[in-house]
Amino acid sequence: MLELIQITDDPAFAQRCDALGGFRLFVDLERLGKAERQAGRNTFISAHQLEDVARVRSVLKRSPLMVRVNPVHEGTRAEVDAVLARGADRLMLPMFEGAAQLEAFAGIVAGRAPIVALLETSAALASVESWAGTPGLQEIYVGLNDLHLSLGCRFMFEPLADGSVERVARVARARGLRFGFGGIARVDEGLLPGRDVLAEHLRLGSQAVILSRTFHREDTMDFEREVGALRAAERELATRTPEQAEADRQRIAQRIRSIASGLAARP
Repeated sequence: MLELIQITDDPAFAQRCDALGGFRLFVDLERLGKAERQAGRNTFISAHQLEDVARVRSVLKRSPLMVRVNPVHEGTRAEVDAVLARGADRLMLPMFEGAAQLEAFAGIVAGRAPIVALLETSAALASVESWAGTPGLQEIYVGLNDLHLSLGCRFMFEPLADGSVERVARVARARGLRFGFGGIARVDEGLLPGRDVLAEHLRLGSQAVILSRTFHREDTMDFEREVGALRAAERELATRTPEQAEADRQRIAQRIRSIASGLAARP
């Protein structure tokens, strides 16, 4: 069963996720460089605060809590110490370029919590084999939103169609690391429907996926029902034969290329 990652600073909502099982909660403290990087785009910058880590942690009974910190900077040691003191179970490092930054971060963490490397730069993708063995690294998570921009792609899922995500999956598997990628919409919604994204997660052996903002686009949604629909689709897709999975891969890749060709090139 895929671990569903839910970004939230709301303890009451975190508790609902925890009760469902199969969730990882995610508090997002990344700020440095994000506004500049995402200027002019319809993206969301988290307003989570340090104290949200303890607030969310306090309600969880069985779900781990992951915290995304800032890229490595002069305040990283203090930030890591503060986040761990408030109960973070895993630490996610964003926007690193290669082995040196990830190793520096691992040295600061010093084995106090597993590290999740958020692969979202072309340099990190190009050098994945060189840093996948970093001590303390537990998971490689491919952040398609920033990665596709770094690669000059038009559509977020193009790295899934061109083999980039599959390459990372192979490296993670060879190193015995957990692996996940992207975000997922509701089962039958999205430019690339959630069902197709889910199909590729299962084909590639992914173990985790973030529920996207579009999954929560209405305050009145029945969250438990939508998660149930995702789980039902997961069970159905898990019964595919290898031949069916390959046919789906080809169809999905063609769909991604078709979507990308209809989008304007990035400036």
